[in-house]
Amino acid sequence: MASDAVEIEAGGRAVRVSSPGREIFEATDDSPAVSKLMVAEYYVAVADGLMRALQDRPVALERWPKGVREDMVMATRADGHGDAFYQKRMMRGAPSYVEPTRVLFPSGRPADEMCVTEIAVAVWAAQMGAITFHPWPTRRTDNDRPDELRIDLDPHGSATFADAVRVAGVAQELLTGLGITAFAKTSGKRGIHVYVRIEPRWTFTDVRHAAIGLARALARTAEGVTTAWWKEERGDNVFIDFNQNCRDRTIASAYSLRPAPGAPVSMPVTWQELAGLTDPREFTLHTVPALLASRGDAWAAIDDIAHDLTPLLDLWREDPTEMPYPPEYPKMPGEPKRVQPSKARSEPSD
Repeated sequence: MASDAVEIEAGGRAVRVSSPGREIFEATDDSPAVSKLMVAEYYVAVADGLMRALQDRPVALERWPKGVREDMVMATRADGHGDAFYQKRMMRGAPSYVEPTRVLFPSGRPADEMCVTEIAVAVWAAQMGAITFHPWPTRRTDNDRPDELRIDLDPHGSATFADAVRVAGVAQELLTGLGITAFAKTSGKRGIHVYVRIEPRWTFTDVRHAAIGLARALARTAEGVTTAWWKEERGDNVFIDFNQNCRDRTIASAYSLRPAPGAPVSMPVTWQELAGLTDPREFTLHTVPALLASRGDAWAAIDDIAHDLTPLLDLWREDPTEMPYPPEYPKMPGEPKRVQPSKARSEPSD
């Protein structure tokens, strides 16, 4: 009913939130339940940091309109069924202030995605059931030239968050040695994301190659690191997911909520904070607004400098061996066989 709706102020706009009391996150032993209105209000509270991550970027939405429950599943392209789904294309019926931007998918097909130009856009998306924002590494002025490189440190097997913290520290040292300032955030789960703002002069392929070069340097420098694309080859190591730098591959933004009990947040942290962090679950919808208000955004300076990608491309050129692309990509130049090793046919004998 219309009477159930409320309006909240978001950057000078009134945004209507229907069914404000709908439970999105269930209560846990450590935190109260979270309503739809609370999600919208959270994004207003972290507007400064969130917009630093989303401003003028194409954004895919992770929508959980029924709320987040442990028995719910994300719809996949294969079956099309699920309780939650990714919204890539611009939604119909959006308010006039929600603007689209044109992107090209790996297939070459064009599409219009939502572009976050102000905090009211993010709050409206939350009204539509979005809890996580997945921005492209580009700005709408040129969606073919990334302005950031993303390093996804993903603990695999028995590797832990502490292992990801250790590897992130090595990554920061390597980048600093190359004259590059990097910024870190928790993934909201077990991993860590390292970001570098770059000049928007290179293609997605170039940025991916730079990530592969850095990943290989990390594997040579730190213990317990793997660049193996196939899960069966990763072992109990921290996987450096270089393919997060491919066109149309995205990572949950800074300050995004994640679909897990307790409403965890992908939280920017200083390198000093990260070194002492043992449990990323302390960053939640309930704790982050006050923390952000008291100590400011750890990424406040991320836009102060855009780096030259050449030092990382030089690492790639030391071993320009191509790696497999994600399965939804067409066959790419120089790519090895895209089949997991255990299923690959052995070469016929003489």
